Amino acid sequence: MQRDHPVIRLKPKTNAQRVRHGFPWVYDNELVTDRRTKVLPPGSLAVLQDHAQNVLGLFAVNPNSKIFARKLSDNVDSLIGPDWFVQKVTKALVLREQLYSQPYYRLIHAEADYLPGLIIDRFEDLLVIQPNAAWVDQLMDELVEALKNVLAPTSIVINGAGRARVLEGLDESRCMAFGDMPTAAIEVPMNGAIYFADVAEGQKTGIFYDQRPNHHFVQKLSAGKKVLDVFSHVGGFGLAAMANGATEVTCVDSSQPALDLAVRGASATQADVPFEIIKGDAFDVMINMASQGKIFDIVVCDPPAFAPQKASREVGLRAYERVARLASALVADGGYLALCSCSHAADLERFRASCIRGIGRAGRHAQLIHTGGAGPDHPHHMALAESSYLKTLVFRMQ
Repeated sequence: MQRDHPVIRLKPKTNAQRVRHGFPWVYDNELVTDRRTKVLPPGSLAVLQDHAQNVLGLFAVNPNSKIFARKLSDNVDSLIGPDWFVQKVTKALVLREQLYSQPYYRLIHAEADYLPGLIIDRFEDLLVIQPNAAWVDQLMDELVEALKNVLAPTSIVINGAGRARVLEGLDESRCMAFGDMPTAAIEVPMNGAIYFADVAEGQKTGIFYDQRPNHHFVQKLSAGKKVLDVFSHVGGFGLAAMANGATEVTCVDSSQPALDLAVRGASATQADVPFEIIKGDAFDVMINMASQGKIFDIVVCDPPAFAPQKASREVGLRAYERVARLASALVADGGYLALCSCSHAADLERFRASCIRGIGRAGRHAQLIHTGGAGPDHPHHMALAESSYLKTLVFRMQ
């Protein structure tokens, strides 16, 4: 039985084939927008048709966002409720349980897990939800009910803060959907190290699971090495290196709370390695280190997104080039330089070119030995380039 959803329609010149082939979004300038469509409630459901009135699926809409519609189902009669969520979460859980022996991972990765705009990270019996689309807000009770049925968590945190919600025209807030808000940072084991995640006040969900395989790659190079982790957050690369026998680790970040958690992680990892934290602007710190003649066997730079959208791409690429140039001066001959970007607007080719320019302008030569992305708990949506956002390049410096 067809449900009584409003209809939205693509403009005649909009490429409907792209949607048929799996692209999950429809932008506001691709739709016929009249008074009726402009007043659809954010988070409500609608049937998308092409200009010839062929049905393309069931979509969640938000007239306040440039991404006007996000695909939920091919079946326009789908009942989007607890049972539907249970099916989606269960399918995602099967993959993660095959990948990881411990329950610390990205459980739901938005469009790539066919739940657009929804992020869920798992910390054993605690879940952190990032609802980055209006439809998730509208169906939060149904989602929470499904999570309880599938995972029986003790607590569920809703982290409704961040740039993604601002772009959707949504309010920012943090609250509990269920259980009690943790009063202390959560211990997270990963790659033989111990991290601490502040799910109540920390950045995003409190930790970045996506870099796990790249932490591991750098970790394999770290035994007996002196390591510098710039833009370290809670100690991502530095603690991984420490766990594999680095002789000395230095973490640099602008956030004192993040560095404090890195110190706790270093203590909990129990590697008995000299560990230093430096609070400050990463660019200034690297310039100062170079002026002092400091040299490291491994330097890692994992900055925030310098190019979060196309409008900022050129400025962001110049910033990545500068990072590469400054960091190159700190790496010993035969040492390693790891450069990262989480900017989806700076694709791999452009990012790699910026890094190579920066290394060259520092007067260095290098071999590219590793190109990494996000871990498999952050799957890529085959039609959505934005889901392939993370790039990590490791160079052997000459």
